[in-house]
Amino acid sequence: MINFSDAQEELNSYKGSEKKKTLIYNNKRYLVKFPDPVREKNRNISYINNAFSEYIGSNVFKMAKFETQNTILGTYTYNGKEKVVCACEDFTDANHILYEFENLALSANPDKKIETELTDILEVIAEIKNMTQINIILNDNIKEKFWDMFVIDSLIGNTDRHNGNWGILVNNNSKEAQFAPIYDCGSCLNPILEDADIEKINEIEVKNLAINCYSCIKENGKKINYMSYIQNCQNEECNNAIKRNFENIDIEEINNFVDEIQCITNIRKNFYKKLINYRYEILKNTYNKLNKANIE
Repeated sequence: MINFSDAQEELNSYKGSEKKKTLIYNNKRYLVKFPDPVREKNRNISYINNAFSEYIGSNVFKMAKFETQNTILGTYTYNGKEKVVCACEDFTDANHILYEFENLALSANPDKKIETELTDILEVIAEIKNMTQINIILNDNIKEKFWDMFVIDSLIGNTDRHNGNWGILVNNNSKEAQFAPIYDCGSCLNPILEDADIEKINEIEVKNLAINCYSCIKENGKKINYMSYIQNCQNEECNNAIKRNFENIDIEEINNFVDEIQCITNIRKNFYKKLINYRYEILKNTYNKLNKANIE
């Protein structure tokens, strides 16, 4: 793994809950995420394994053919303690500006505070499409991209895809805008669990963790259970996203990728693979069901 300890540091301007630094490595700017020692101690909302979650989650998106932020696992030594960190390459620059969805929501409707209710999110997406006064050219179908992201988030079990960690990327010169590369996947794959916790979990409990995983997106005030929502096939836009994306998911490629990460124990690797494989089977069954319905 790369040692980022001697990388050039800049003042940090990134938001988010984790401890982080802004580092320059090989002439590129990285947001480097650290485990939070305070949260580790109290075990309130621990992100002790968020580096692994960030790295694997981002790469699952990339393997599924999404434009995704580049991530690197590495180490950083601070006060004599070596930490495993995840360096996330900054895909913005002077000519490419990220507008997070929460900021777009304020522009679309300044009178309404948008949280994570699905109907509100879809309403803002529709309003953005029709906002001619903002002088940008949308090259992507934002609604389709949102549902595409939802499908892969369901596979990795991302519990925190809130309005501040997705958006659009605008080219300041051409004014062209596209769905931003996927970023901030650190809340997937149960980062709160340590190896000692995982060892105590039996097969049925692992399956339950995989199935009973909730998005922070809400429907009628309740968080959406990813797997139940997908299996119910009640949302046509979600169904279409499954049909668009399922064949891009190579489960063997994902399993091999996890196996090749050297700094993760076999206990954790097997846990990650089981979670993803259980969800993959549900996605596969739903995909086959949707295709069968089309044929009939």
